[in-house]
Amino acid sequence: MIDINFIRKHVNDVKQAILNRNQHINVDNLLMLDNNRKILIKKIENLRMERNQLSKKHFDNYTSISVKVKIIKKQIKEYNNKLLIINKKIMDMLLCMPNLPDASVPIGSSSKQNKIVKYVNSPKNFLFIPKPHWEIGERLNILDFTTASKISGSRFVILKNEGCVLERAIISFFIDTHKKHGYSEIMAPYLVNKTSMVGTGQLPKFEDEVFTCTKDNLYLIPTSEVSITNIYRNSILHEYDLPKKYVSYSACFRRESGSYGRDTKGLIRNHQFNKVELVKFVKPIDSNTELDRLLVDAEYVLQLLNLPYRISLLSSGDMSFASSKTYDIEVWFASTNTYKEISSCSNFKNFQSKRMNIKIQYPNKQIDFVHTLNGSGLAVGRTFAALLEYFQNQDGSINIPEVLQKYTGFRTIPAK
Repeated sequence: MIDINFIRKHVNDVKQAILNRNQHINVDNLLMLDNNRKILIKKIENLRMERNQLSKKHFDNYTSISVKVKIIKKQIKEYNNKLLIINKKIMDMLLCMPNLPDASVPIGSSSKQNKIVKYVNSPKNFLFIPKPHWEIGERLNILDFTTASKISGSRFVILKNEGCVLERAIISFFIDTHKKHGYSEIMAPYLVNKTSMVGTGQLPKFEDEVFTCTKDNLYLIPTSEVSITNIYRNSILHEYDLPKKYVSYSACFRRESGSYGRDTKGLIRNHQFNKVELVKFVKPIDSNTELDRLLVDAEYVLQLLNLPYRISLLSSGDMSFASSKTYDIEVWFASTNTYKEISSCSNFKNFQSKRMNIKIQYPNKQIDFVHTLNGSGLAVGRTFAALLEYFQNQDGSINIPEVLQKYTGFRTIPAK
């Protein structure tokens, strides 16, 4: 959340930053509400002062003074009610205001202005036309979209046979690798309350994007970032405890309401999918360096899998709502000869910590807000899909990467 004091001091910069984010928020209206709030607060203070002075006067005029005090109390109550309404309007606007882009972020309205940072591993040349992963999976009897659709609807999948083993192998491989790099493993609830969703920025802006259990006022997490980051809500962390680094597997749930017509087949945009998430709590001075390290950790697992990928620095208009700077890792898909996102590594700076009140205390007792970061390490379903396509053979079988074989117990999935 952007601090209202910062907005007052940097009005033009904030306006331009919001335009760079391709968002439309009336900052002038926000500041007008803030000014009205100041006026109301001043009126309330003056009335309270007048009431206190009247209360000290001599009791010879008790009746007239009592009448005046009652009138003042009524005015104070009316102003307080107005103040509550204004405060809510201000908070609603602030909660819907996106994070400000870091100075290093390319300015642009969409993904067309993203900056390709590097390519890693060249895609191989197939001696046959590579098939899409959903076709491979159905022929091998490891993916079943038809039955899943009967059970739940579109954009769901059933994993079967070796597919179940491969999915678990990918998850275990990711977690074990990240733990070697100092991440502590944690598993947290898949259902969270509204305060948690507001804290990480999913609400109120993206109410239509999440699955809601209305009877219990709970939400299915779109990513374990929500659960993990909220662990330290309303907490003060000590400088010597940072950075804190967590790795977490979870199922994730997204409505994907803004993606109709895109990636309708396969594992790319399902309503339910598995993901391994990396979350960091860091000192503000270290957050840019920690983002670079997070990116290295996330892409390392792709290097071990020998999958071709590239890294993009997202433009201001393509970043997520809460991010100040984001790198996307995009893995190559053989069937379409295109790169698709498999991880977003983001620095939120103090945007989330201000919403959740997560602070850092330094040895000199100074207090500040921590910086939070997160990235997929990686999206499991998309990794599964990329592996099927990249390691497919002409006879329909699939080779299993060496680093996964100790988890699967087999080297290939034979053609059926």
